[in-house]
Amino acid sequence: MSYAVQTSDISKFPIPSGVFVEKVISVEHYTDELFKFRITRPASFRFRSGEFVMIGLPNAEKPVFRAYSIASPNWDEELEFFSIKVRNGPLTEHLQKIKPGDQVLMRKKPTGTLVNDALLPGKRLWMFSTGTGIAPFASLIRDPETYEKFEEVILTHTCRTVAELKYGQDLVEQIKHDPLVGEFAGGLRHYCSVTREDYEFQGRITDLMVSGKLFDDLDVPIITPKVDRAMICGSMDMLKDTKEALEGFGLNEGANNRPDTFVVERAFVG
Repeated sequence: MSYAVQTSDISKFPIPSGVFVEKVISVEHYTDELFKFRITRPASFRFRSGEFVMIGLPNAEKPVFRAYSIASPNWDEELEFFSIKVRNGPLTEHLQKIKPGDQVLMRKKPTGTLVNDALLPGKRLWMFSTGTGIAPFASLIRDPETYEKFEEVILTHTCRTVAELKYGQDLVEQIKHDPLVGEFAGGLRHYCSVTREDYEFQGRITDLMVSGKLFDDLDVPIITPKVDRAMICGSMDMLKDTKEALEGFGLNEGANNRPDTFVVERAFVG
């Protein structure tokens, strides 16, 4: 389903210093609350798959910037982002109306904890996501390094409705035919669940973890620190509950400067 949008008039405000000014290449609306967009990539811009940047629009004297995970992998010639639409949101109220050819501002320094280097070596990597929290994992599952470090990668994506799962479902299907990572796709598994509609797998991911249903559905052993590593990205409650569940399985939280068995991205909570 497509949703028509009208691009708001963007006045000619001065561009802040220390930012890239990039052009919108494409926009795709999945629901009335979710969309993705791709922009040009600055030739000098380098990042690690899983990191985020600050995004804004040239529509004010002091533009509003928000943290956005880069959904494309570090080898991509374009930059992809997956966003919610917030009515009256300082940024997304306008960002959701962009169209190809429009300008987007991007600060120059990427950062983030959802990177392979923040985890100790392991066999199986879990990526726990809700809603647009799938974005950093969209980057990582398209990076060959992820499959070099882990034999098996399990991406979980929980949303309220089935329609909200489509971005991730399309992405995983495309990866199977990707010339760079397609050969590794056999090690990638995708587990979707919803909380407000009938679906094959229903419920909050933490409930499915604690009950053991997640592991039964996937036919894998319960998480153990000897084998499993994990990354978490989602709402504040989801981060808290998933962190507690992983700690219950014996995993410990790590960081860029202190790798361990799981990491959490908190930049989007507040």
